[in-house]
Amino acid sequence: MIIFEKPKSLADVPLHYCPGCTHGIIHRLVAEAIDDLGIEGKTVGVAPVGCAVMAYDYFTCDMVEAAHGRAPAVATGLKRAMPENIIFTYQGDGDLASIGMAETVHAATRNENITIIFVNNAIYGMTGGQMAPTSLPGQVTQTSPYGRDVQTVGYPIRVSEMLAALDGPYYIERVAVNSVKHVRDAKKAIRHAFENQVAGKGFSLIEVVSSCPTNWGMTPEKALAWVDEKMIPYYPLGVYKDKDKEAGEA
Repeated sequence: MIIFEKPKSLADVPLHYCPGCTHGIIHRLVAEAIDDLGIEGKTVGVAPVGCAVMAYDYFTCDMVEAAHGRAPAVATGLKRAMPENIIFTYQGDGDLASIGMAETVHAATRNENITIIFVNNAIYGMTGGQMAPTSLPGQVTQTSPYGRDVQTVGYPIRVSEMLAALDGPYYIERVAVNSVKHVRDAKKAIRHAFENQVAGKGFSLIEVVSSCPTNWGMTPEKALAWVDEKMIPYYPLGVYKDKDKEAGEA
């Protein structure tokens, strides 16, 4: 009897991510959602520039590589050209919340029928640990060795709250993957985001609060604890927009 196995939509290859990185967990949750919905044969993923730049090696569905920050624009073109396909992007905070912010906001306000998986680990991971748009106040990074000074560089961007203020998006939720309970909640949210697209409802973004032990200078265990102690208080988990619920309340 099989109790546990690798999702069919996740390639059987070693991951290049650093030890303790939670990208692998998030990859699995995306693959499980694709498997559960039986959509692998018509799903196209869009890989960004960042730690997940080689995501095309890990998912067995078709993948397209996008220029830095342009994944939502590429996904928009794919979905409009192939409306019967399921299109998702997998982006980090440096990609989505910095150079790609305009693409993200405009895809959201148009309610493009795409799914975005947004990984927020509060730092630029691939390029060596520079301060990101999501780095916390006082957080030490390679480019903020004395801590993020909000008086000179501003405050972190809360992407879910910002996008939820727009009229267009259908579903926005922030989750985390630093505990068993949080992983279970993240799995439900990611699946729901794909279900919305299958049903033609529109733009869904799942923000995943994640850890980066290497660039945070922590052990994997301490990094997971730091998510609870520092990140989640600044980036509270929960549903920020769900038009299904709004329609029910109306």
